[in-house]
Amino acid sequence: MPLTNLHPFDPITPGEIQLAVRVLQAAFPGVSLRYKKIDLQEPIKAEVIPYIEAERLRQPLPSRPARILLTYFNRLDNGSFYKALLNADTRSIIYAKEMPKEVQAPVDIDELADIEDLCMHHPAVQAEIERLKLPPGITVCNDPWMYGTDDANETRRLFQCFMYMVEVEHPQNNHYSLPCKFSPVFDGTTHELVRMDYLPGGADTASVETQPWKPVRAVQYAHELLDEPLRQDLKPYIAQQPEGPSFNVDGNLVSWQKWRFRVGFNSREGLVIHNVTYDDRSLLYRLSVSEMTVPYGDPRAPYHRKQAFDVGDVGFGLNANQLSLGCDCLGHIKYFDGYRADSKGNPVQMQNVICMHEQDNGLQHKHTNYRTGAATVVRNRQLVLQIICTVANYEYIFAYIFDQAANVELEVRATGILSTVPFDNQNGETVPWGTNVGPGVMAPFHQHMFSLRIDPAIDGYNNTIYYEDSIPLPEDDEKNPYGVGYTTNQTTLRKSGTAETDTSRHRVFKIRNDSIKNPITYKPVAYKLMTAPSQMMLASKKSLGWQRAVFASKPIWVTKYRDEELFAAGEFTNQSRRSEGVETWVARNEGTENEDVVLWHSIFLWYVNRVLIRNAAFGLTHNPRVEDFPVMPMEKISVMLRPDGFFTKNPALDVPQSSQVFNKSTLHKASPAAVSACCSVGSRAKLFKRIE
Repeated sequence: MPLTNLHPFDPITPGEIQLAVRVLQAAFPGVSLRYKKIDLQEPIKAEVIPYIEAERLRQPLPSRPARILLTYFNRLDNGSFYKALLNADTRSIIYAKEMPKEVQAPVDIDELADIEDLCMHHPAVQAEIERLKLPPGITVCNDPWMYGTDDANETRRLFQCFMYMVEVEHPQNNHYSLPCKFSPVFDGTTHELVRMDYLPGGADTASVETQPWKPVRAVQYAHELLDEPLRQDLKPYIAQQPEGPSFNVDGNLVSWQKWRFRVGFNSREGLVIHNVTYDDRSLLYRLSVSEMTVPYGDPRAPYHRKQAFDVGDVGFGLNANQLSLGCDCLGHIKYFDGYRADSKGNPVQMQNVICMHEQDNGLQHKHTNYRTGAATVVRNRQLVLQIICTVANYEYIFAYIFDQAANVELEVRATGILSTVPFDNQNGETVPWGTNVGPGVMAPFHQHMFSLRIDPAIDGYNNTIYYEDSIPLPEDDEKNPYGVGYTTNQTTLRKSGTAETDTSRHRVFKIRNDSIKNPITYKPVAYKLMTAPSQMMLASKKSLGWQRAVFASKPIWVTKYRDEELFAAGEFTNQSRRSEGVETWVARNEGTENEDVVLWHSIFLWYVNRVLIRNAAFGLTHNPRVEDFPVMPMEKISVMLRPDGFFTKNPALDVPQSSQVFNKSTLHKASPAAVSACCSVGSRAKLFKRIE
């Protein structure tokens, strides 16, 4: 496709990947380059706003600006790490700069495969496997992990390989049920074995060299490997839309009801939503999950380093599943593809990485006039865009949900398999920082900390963030004589900074446009963020783990917009010593009232040894139960943006009434009673039977 026909928010194309490689190689003839990532640079906002405003107003479009960002290793320069930016229009290099030695590149799929293969064929690893004295048919595999950080002076590119035994040759064998007690560390640049770590097997930090394995049965999840039979009483559930979907798709532009937005995809964040409008009114410039960190609470070495940054270290886009019809989404499905580059700079198509479908989510609104029995019933149709990312053992499901009342929701679901460690629990031993989930295997507590980046455009690009508390009115004999009154108190975040959630005050955060007043409320038009109040990161502030993920220390961050400030923990997270993200940007103390601002919300899934608690604001606390193994039933958390004084009445009033003619429901064991074509329950006389 010609570059001139592409939209500024369209994902990178194979032609652009190939173009970037040609331009860079021409500038470095004879130099062997190993590519880490090739993606479009987020367009400069000042340049792209005229484009999207012309598009919103259905006016002629200006030219599309396009810049391509590359990160790569220079193989002739001792593997130095470089970052380059290209102008796709002029086929020229804007800059190509070597990164500091302490900056580690993100991991790519080819590199992970190389380290996994290196580990399995290394003589020292083979020697450890021999010491296990495994029975015939039992083999060994490994998961390469980003090394993490515990030494501020470490500049080598390191990988920690966790070893597991494979009980049966089956594509879904659960090797996480049989962890080994040795873990090699490799230099990712030289491919040298740095050392062999021997893992603790009890509550203390003591470890011993590899001993012969005492066989136990793996806890399996694959249906073919289960001892119990599958359920036989489940009948088909078929979601059908005989007249097709209610959405329209033009390339990556989606139109549904009054919504319009662009579906983006990149190798780092995965699914990105651009340029969201409702009834041609601007709502959001950009929406994405900007970062995620998973710090583990096991204090024993080497587990103290386990802290994945699944966005910055590897990328949700690189780990996106290629989805299957009838499995991951139900109904009438539209799929979107994406592209990434391999280590040689070749484009790789990622098919069906985003699925889009409509779903029914119960009632939108209903009222029955009890005097007449007449009912208005409107069901809540939603449009769902979903991406599923497999990060080694875990699956993360991200769904952006748009509804007919102008709400936007991010729902995050976690499933997959707990990250496990070997543990000698034959005699009933336990630890206070984990749960025994099988014979010889323990699952440590850990946190899943996400950062949702909201770049608002509420009726324009200058907005203000504030929070609103519900508080009782002062006791006053004249103004509150009965002591029941309460009101709200607003606090405007006039400077870049942070804020806390507070369920005791029903605190809500709002984004308003001070330039536009609602003619009914006489207040600025606004959207409110229904936050997920959560306990923040539990690691000590003195720990490197905390310093690498300061974004996870506060639930709300507000920054003034600047191009390239996209990632809450900074651009490069792999083996980072400290983050250079939101905490750096808020320190500028810039004005954020009636400015181009960005709102960051930290949310989490937290695993501790407590009962499951769900609070009213959708925060959740969860116990790594034995029921979470060998594969975890999903847990979810939700954040929603809702109009608050943006409209003059319920925006879903024009949604047609629900009816049997439209929905074609069926009766179970049909009774002789007639099925009404409408949803009215009849007259008042039919509602109430008079008792004589």
